[in-house]
Amino acid sequence: MTASVRVRRPIVVLLVVLAATSIAACGGADAGTGTPEIGTVGLDLAARKESVQPGDDFFQYANGTWMDTFEIPADRVRWGAFDILRDRTDEQVRALIEDLAAEGSTPGSPGQKVGDYYTSWMDAEAVNARGIAPLQPDLDRIAAISSRAELPAEFGRSNVVGSASPIYQEASIDRRDPNRYTLDIGLSGLGLPDRDYYLDPSERFAAVRQQYVAHIQQMLQFAPTVTADEAASQARAVLDLETKIAELQWPRAELRDRVKTLNPTTVAELRTTYTDFDWTAFLEAGGMGTAHTVNNSHPNVIQPLIALTRSVPLDSWKAYLRYHLISGNASLLSSEIDDANFAFYGRTLGGQPQQRDRWERGVARVGAREGLGEALGRVYVERHFPASAKAKMIELVENLRRAYGERIRAVDWMSEATKAEALAKLEAFRPKVGYPDAWQDLSGIDIVAGDLFGNARRVRRFFREFDAGRLGRQTDRDEWFMTPQTVNAYYNSQFNEIVFPAAILQPPFFDQWADPAVNYGAIGAVIGHEMGHGFDDQGSRSDARGVQRDWWTPEDRAAFDARTATLADQYGTYEAVPRVFVDGRFTLGENIGDLGGLEVAYRAYQISLNGQPAPVIDGLTGDQRFFLAFAQVWRSKIREEALVRQLTSDPHSPAVYRLNGVVRNVNAWYDAFGVIEGHALYLPPAERVSIW
Repeated sequence: MTASVRVRRPIVVLLVVLAATSIAACGGADAGTGTPEIGTVGLDLAARKESVQPGDDFFQYANGTWMDTFEIPADRVRWGAFDILRDRTDEQVRALIEDLAAEGSTPGSPGQKVGDYYTSWMDAEAVNARGIAPLQPDLDRIAAISSRAELPAEFGRSNVVGSASPIYQEASIDRRDPNRYTLDIGLSGLGLPDRDYYLDPSERFAAVRQQYVAHIQQMLQFAPTVTADEAASQARAVLDLETKIAELQWPRAELRDRVKTLNPTTVAELRTTYTDFDWTAFLEAGGMGTAHTVNNSHPNVIQPLIALTRSVPLDSWKAYLRYHLISGNASLLSSEIDDANFAFYGRTLGGQPQQRDRWERGVARVGAREGLGEALGRVYVERHFPASAKAKMIELVENLRRAYGERIRAVDWMSEATKAEALAKLEAFRPKVGYPDAWQDLSGIDIVAGDLFGNARRVRRFFREFDAGRLGRQTDRDEWFMTPQTVNAYYNSQFNEIVFPAAILQPPFFDQWADPAVNYGAIGAVIGHEMGHGFDDQGSRSDARGVQRDWWTPEDRAAFDARTATLADQYGTYEAVPRVFVDGRFTLGENIGDLGGLEVAYRAYQISLNGQPAPVIDGLTGDQRFFLAFAQVWRSKIREEALVRQLTSDPHSPAVYRLNGVVRNVNAWYDAFGVIEGHALYLPPAERVSIW
């Protein structure tokens, strides 16, 4: 689940449609009664390993039998509740694509665009026949670079051509004024997941670096004019260059620090402050030439980066650009190139034995937000998201809001003045459930039958131009940054909104016929998690209007920081892989969201009982069903290589700690399962962290 959203190429972020229309109500059959999809109450009780004491390892107790018997599919790096639901959604979206394509080929219609884009992807024979030829104009342009003065334009062009740049540029919602957009710039440009992959001297990361060089060499040899000897020397030069960039990279915990990363300036000031870089060429090539205001996310690294463009040999920069161009477009080129790219990024970095089926990757491409995703999303919600599910979800959201308010009023470490600000922010939370009220107009995207590379490039250009156009417009608070068919949720601090796409509102997260304890423990904790991001270590820096400002008294912020530091220290002790620990500071926001979300969901569940005792079902109390539902959400297995990548680049803790690391701080869990001193997860009451 995503903590916050900033506008990045909207992928458009993630998706789209072809006519700006609105839906008054969702389609889909609504039955008056029903039974849970999973078990008798919505829980998979057969997954439990009852030989394990809940207080020793709640993850194993709730999921151990499944963990012992399930094998991760060969085409995945992990498998769990999210993946099961994504697979189901992919099948549903595939059917939508095929149905839309069968409706007819009226030029410009959603059916024509979706059908021709997907068909062009699926025609692997035609893609293989073209080989690397679609990239030749870009390769020729890079080969023709004859001076360092040409680098800024090529860096700026990377967003359109799918390459890389040491400095990123993207439109973002202005954190000082959420009614407008600004330009964000900062350090970027690494081919490996995190600076640790370049700088950590351990055997694990040294081996990856060696394999990375071999991979770069292989990819460079696909360029017709690059010899094997040249590819070998250029590959080493690319690693050396990226290592220099990594040395400038901030530690990952600092990258999410909203105080350090808010440095407003103007384009004019950029030009006068950093005179050795052609900002005009950089911004115009990236489509952002109209920008006036800028947020310089990493101000102390810009001058050293510019210095690298002067000190690193030009041929090294050209090799860097050439490699990232080929790698960034590999999925659109021949299977030989695509497979070579997967061998490193999928198999080496993720431990994934084989690629997903081509149709699955095609669904992901066509259905992405920076694709034709909203066109598909509109039909998706009509078929798969009944109005009754949305109504029940909104009811849950409001119950969680009430519970959150009660907990804020009850905390003993916050003054009344700061509580008033927090409650005002909570009241201003805007929930979005299921799907947008208006769909993006995609009529400007030209999709041509049989032209996969051209289609992908035109889609990318469309969204880049749309993104650039934001700089002259007021923000649209009705916009969604995920498609309805996305299995995820997010909190957007600038809009102070919590967003739950339709696809996540399915079992095991949400089942309108499940026991209330199960829904509160599953989707209720998700709702609470996203609300919690408004009050985590970073989201709490924005107010009810989404403006980044300090609305805390110094004493209250100090008390908050002390509690969150204790939580960070707890997570920092978790050794997820031998000699690789959870970064408690980097994952702090998500951990606060998990802990606060569960506690608030539990309070909301208690409110829903209206003072009546919950029934015992399947031998389980209501509280036990609540916590088991939360455990069921985080049931998953992951390959070790992927886990290392997650630990160094993903602000979410591994699944086992999103469960065990949370419940050991929740008093109600101790009572529900009789956890006492001597159990492995036991924490003395004074050491348990409760923030909200």
